[in-house]
Amino acid sequence: MKLKKKEKPTPAISTASLPDIVFMLLFFFMVTTVMRETDLKVKVVVPQATEIQKLEKKSLVSYIHIGVPTETYRAQFGTAPRIQLNDAFATPSMIAEFIDKERAARSEQEVPLLTTSIKADREVKMGIVTDVKQELRKANALKLNYSSSLRTEVY
Repeated sequence: MKLKKKEKPTPAISTASLPDIVFMLLFFFMVTTVMRETDLKVKVVVPQATEIQKLEKKSLVSYIHIGVPTETYRAQFGTAPRIQLNDAFATPSMIAEFIDKERAARSEQEVPLLTTSIKADREVKMGIVTDVKQELRKANALKLNYSSSLRTEVY
């Protein structure tokens, strides 16, 4: 007597835990992703350097961008180098107000740790950078950083 074994269909994959996995991934990417805070309105190609150090806490850094306006803003602002603070073009006299706003947005313990980083295009003349530095001195923002990229070959 031969018995025929009935072939059992393979059970369907349980999708009960799928929403949990999707929400875990979504939450992970929401927590770890940092959104760009400012839209660059100036073209900045930073100079190269051989001896550079990475900043420890980028959340405590205020950026000042100096460069030629991008194509979309050239008709309105021309081709002369401009200063960008957050999302707006500025003059050197507006830097003190910018620093005060940055300090007001931080806690009292973080204020001494604030760093101002100048991201200047390599083709920008030193005059506008000197004006920015003078205004930073007046605002007592003495912790200064110059942004650059790593140069691999040494001349």
